[in-house]
Amino acid sequence: MLAEAKIQTHYDRLGGEEAIRRLVARFYKIMDELPEAYGIRKMHAGNLEDIGQKLVEFLSGWTGGPQLYVEKYGHPRLRQRHLPFAIGVNERNQWMMCMQQALQETVPDEALQRELMQAFAKVGDHMRNQTEKPVGQMTTVNETVSE
Repeated sequence: MLAEAKIQTHYDRLGGEEAIRRLVARFYKIMDELPEAYGIRKMHAGNLEDIGQKLVEFLSGWTGGPQLYVEKYGHPRLRQRHLPFAIGVNERNQWMMCMQQALQETVPDEALQRELMQAFAKVGDHMRNQTEKPVGQMTTVNETVSE
């Protein structure tokens, strides 16, 4: 009889808490440095240490590891917690850009990078709370939205 194969979680495949800490540290460093990420960076406090710790705790449970965030703060209620911030396509894309670069730099497994980016994209879309104006729609008398 074959032994049951243990299903590896994303947490296991990443390398556990230490790997998540490296990912989060790199993510926020990228956010802090890239001018293209200014829109989401300005949504955060000057010091990213506290929010970084919360993201480590959240990602631990979200990737299948210990539920550190839930144990400390309860259910994440991500969308509700992000409602005070105007999050549209641009903000979602900036966040995703930072996370993609952080994953590429800290996670050697390309298949895992792709899996996580697909999952992050779903979460990012769920966080959006702004309706985007169609390209060309007038926003003021003398201004047209262009992308």
